[in-house]
Amino acid sequence: MKTLLRRDFLRLAAIAPIAYAPLLHASDASPEIAFTFDDPKVDSTARLRWQDINDRMLQALAVRKLQATLFVCGKRIDHPEGKDLIAQWGRAGHAIANHSYSHLYFNASGSPGSDANVTLAEFEADALKNEPLIANCTHFKRLFRFPFFKEGDTISKRDGMRQFLKEHNYRIGRATIDASDWAISTRLELRVKENSHAELSPYRDFFLQHIWDRAHYYDSLSRRVLGRSPRHTVLLHHNPLNALFLDDLIAMFVAKGWKPVDSDYAYRDEVYDRQPNILPAGESLIWALAKETGKFEKELRYPGEDDTYENPKMDALKL
Repeated sequence: MKTLLRRDFLRLAAIAPIAYAPLLHASDASPEIAFTFDDPKVDSTARLRWQDINDRMLQALAVRKLQATLFVCGKRIDHPEGKDLIAQWGRAGHAIANHSYSHLYFNASGSPGSDANVTLAEFEADALKNEPLIANCTHFKRLFRFPFFKEGDTISKRDGMRQFLKEHNYRIGRATIDASDWAISTRLELRVKENSHAELSPYRDFFLQHIWDRAHYYDSLSRRVLGRSPRHTVLLHHNPLNALFLDDLIAMFVAKGWKPVDSDYAYRDEVYDRQPNILPAGESLIWALAKETGKFEKELRYPGEDDTYENPKMDALKL
């Protein structure tokens, strides 16, 4: 694979449409952004042991004195090393939250009894199955994040799970900015597997541009839907990409005038208590609230974010 020159990346980025830049005015306060991470695991990949990945991410947050939220999927950490990983985040002051045990696709409603069918009762039980692994962690928060950002494809599943979470004193751990960092990390990991000495800066450049594009879009959309920029939360993952470039990502937001904030502070914004009345339910919170208005049908793609949108761009750049 040829090394991508930075000017090539910038040339492609310049001709690619970046829609709906935020409508900023001189009087506007700086947008605020908090960081949340899904699916911590103890895999070693991309020349990094799981402990290296963990240490690098925690260090990037510590340097900026930022508190994040880690959404834990039980099946990925249900062993001594995994529990140690989670404990390290808790000791560092980060919130530990529930991302289910099995990472089921809640919008699956195939034939009863088939693998393509996930019932409300099964999904509820899976959320509770995860709780013993994290409930005793330092800084455990009763936030639940739906796997795949899918909150139910029927009224009974959507409203049933919302009621279940309320009864168990959970809030929904949504994010206002959705993204596909996982797809970029997958490409990076494959590249390193092919060539352990591969140049990784092109993946950093693409990652930063991707997150910046999505932050612009969802901030613009929030201003048009809410009339303001909320305390944003961005969905990222515990992976080699963020281990290598999280510090660069935070620095990018600072350089562009955004203010990184603690996730606990962000989740106190009243917008996170909104329950969008849409089906299928889910996606970014801002996407869902825009969908609810019925005014943005021409620009809202479904799903809101996916590797199918980013793969052609990465293919063009030979990533």
